[in-house]
Amino acid sequence: MGDGAGKVYLIGAGPGDPGLFTLKGKRCLEEADVVAYDALANPRLLSHAKPDAEVIYVGKRGGRHALPQEEIARLLVERARAGKIVARVKGGDPFVFGRGGEEAEELAAAGIGFEIVPGVTAAVAAPAYAGIPLTHRDFTSTVAFVAGHEDPAKKDTAIAWDKIATGIGTLVFFMGVGRLAEIVGRLVEHGRSPDTPAAVIRWGTRAEQRVVTGTLATLVERSAGLEPPALIVVGEVVALREKLRWFENKPLFGRRILVTRAREQASAFGERLEAAGAEVVEFPTIQIEPPESWAPLDAAIARIRVYRWLVFTSANGVRHFWERLSRAGRDARDLFGIGVCAIGPATAAALRDRGIRADIVPVEFKAEALAEAMGREGVRGARVLLARAAEAREALPEELTRAAAAVDVVPAYRTVRSAANADEIRTLLRDGKIDAVTFTSSSTVRYFLELVGAEAAERLRGVVVASIGPITAATAARHGITSDVVPDRYTIPALADALVRHFRAVGGPMDLTAGVPFSVDNPSF
Repeated sequence: MGDGAGKVYLIGAGPGDPGLFTLKGKRCLEEADVVAYDALANPRLLSHAKPDAEVIYVGKRGGRHALPQEEIARLLVERARAGKIVARVKGGDPFVFGRGGEEAEELAAAGIGFEIVPGVTAAVAAPAYAGIPLTHRDFTSTVAFVAGHEDPAKKDTAIAWDKIATGIGTLVFFMGVGRLAEIVGRLVEHGRSPDTPAAVIRWGTRAEQRVVTGTLATLVERSAGLEPPALIVVGEVVALREKLRWFENKPLFGRRILVTRAREQASAFGERLEAAGAEVVEFPTIQIEPPESWAPLDAAIARIRVYRWLVFTSANGVRHFWERLSRAGRDARDLFGIGVCAIGPATAAALRDRGIRADIVPVEFKAEALAEAMGREGVRGARVLLARAAEAREALPEELTRAAAAVDVVPAYRTVRSAANADEIRTLLRDGKIDAVTFTSSSTVRYFLELVGAEAAERLRGVVVASIGPITAATAARHGITSDVVPDRYTIPALADALVRHFRAVGGPMDLTAGVPFSVDNPSF
């Protein structure tokens, strides 16, 4: 692309829950060559970026800027002028206290094309997740969003305290926790009743969500020690929280769960956990890649009619087999008369998606059970094609060979260690900020240990370990890791359900308010 042919998308990332990210925001991220993201943008959204996209952190935490605001603007202009598509990802909505207007002005002045992609603002989402409607026909029809921390360079406040104190039903203050006493004082000074219900919501929509409620007279004392990021909500609608709270009632609320699955497979699992209230941290310890050579699989496909049985032990095997089948100019019709076996329901579902119904799916989803089920159908003298990972347990081919089958094992893919965010994960484990770790295969266990380091087993003390089945649990046990959760059915949905049952049995997140003389709603960190 030539000079000036680039473009900038100013994208609202929403308040934290990745499920609240917009479809248009996702599409723009997928298109971008450069992604510049803020501290309040959930890092999981970066999974939508292209693998070769340049990803730049430009956030601010505790007043410390990774990149000053003027440098951010310069970065956007420079990358766009170089012909790049730039996604500027900002927490919440870019035009609601997100400085998106300033960045858009800089782009307009430089002649750079841009689009605004609105996001779900925290002013709406955080109260909603706390069970606080901003408007209600029985309480108020007016709401205002107010900057709780104005530009210190201003000589006079731009907030008409005398107007908003009594003229607006619900007030939502951004960035005001550090000035909570001053905000409360100004409202009361200008006529708002000290008995007005009020709340502070920290990390709304996330697993760390913490809600402190009270009145203008009590909120400062009750929220002592609460740090940003947080919103302040003032108004009679806050009283509805006791009836309308829902997010904290989810079975995995407040739990941060580490998912070690390959990135391309983690989404469905993560969505199930998030639906139960968990915050998911993706740590893809493995990634799925083509085998070192396609020749063995291509050769097997070329002589596919010699096989009596075709066996798949994963959905990945199905996907790669079908890609090579199609590349060879073949399709499902070439499998006519061949028995097709799947080790479990996910593999069987991948076959159904391609128009094939598995003839055998064992009751127990492991190699030994599949070999036994095939033996009952008769494999003596039969030619069997097993398309699987390059490195896998030898139990299945060995059992079939003992049953007098002629087994061809061909690699359809390989699992390799992912260059994952190991430093971040080690820090989260060290600081006790991971509640559970999930392993969905023996390879995820092995690569987790390699990435986290020799002290991995020690860092998992106090962390719930969930393994998808007994084989994976046995691999973990050989490395000194005890699995607390192993579902009866060795599937991703069953693993998610088993985690829910486990945490329901042990109770909610630790209540840190024991012995504290004031009440805090559902602390979760």
